Amino acid sequence: MMTGTTPLIKVDPATPGYAKMRQQAKDLEGVFLNTLTKQLFSSLKTDDKNFGGGFGEETWRSMQAEQLANTLADQGGIGLADQLMPTLLRMQEAQNSTGPTTTGTGLSS
Repeated sequence: MMTGTTPLIKVDPATPGYAKMRQQAKDLEGVFLNTLTKQLFSSLKTDDKNFGGGFGEETWRSMQAEQLANTLADQGGIGLADQLMPTLLRMQEAQNSTGPTTTGTGLSS
């Protein structure tokens, strides 16, 4: 039995670097959804009766999975980007308080 849920932390859009972090979070959600949809499509049976099978169908399914994932992410996704934002902000704040580094996180301003 579920006793409750933890609400998402509200992130102020006026926070420095918000737009860039939001885009990074949406991009990551898109990658996750792309992987998810590719796995979904890979489980579908393909034979001559459906679309003809072969390399063309594999290519088409890959493109369809990618477009579906991007559309889902652009329309709000599954909430993964919203959940990532507080963590990304904390990471940026921690990095800014210790000064610039070359860790390759891409979160420096």
